Amino acid sequence: MTKILSVGDPAPDFTLNDKDGNPASLSDFRGKWVALYFYPRDNTTGCTTEAKDFSSLLPDFEDKDAVVIGISADSEASHAKFAAKHGLTVTLLSDPDHRALEAYGVWQKQKMAGREYMGIVRTTFLIDPDGVIREVWEKVKVKAHADTVHQALCSLH
Repeated sequence: MTKILSVGDPAPDFTLNDKDGNPASLSDFRGKWVALYFYPRDNTTGCTTEAKDFSSLLPDFEDKDAVVIGISADSEASHAKFAAKHGLTVTLLSDPDHRALEAYGVWQKQKMAGREYMGIVRTTFLIDPDGVIREVWEKVKVKAHADTVHQALCSLH
């Protein structure tokens, strides 16, 4: 079974396209805190709530010199529609080849209704300005999660 990265691990760099087709790398944000969250799918109830919550708190993250990045396997076009429909302001990156998903250990075998499939384990990493993982939330429950991540950032910052 794939292991999700842990506190103290270096955050693997990646380069993925945003909703507008522009490449973005984790290393682009070196020197800033990064709240990196992996989510299963655009426009589902939990994922929409999570993205809207992070977007509403984005100014608070920015006040702490932090960026918020969401990654799923959805396409750039799907991310663009998702962001437009819900007024999202966080950076959404597309990982259709699962490169970052696998590097962070969040692309895993899952079971639902007796069926096994590969999917994304909803996970958030708080990465410090030096690129080290400082907090990890696995199998995230969406309610108040963005607040929890922001509080952790404030205590570590």
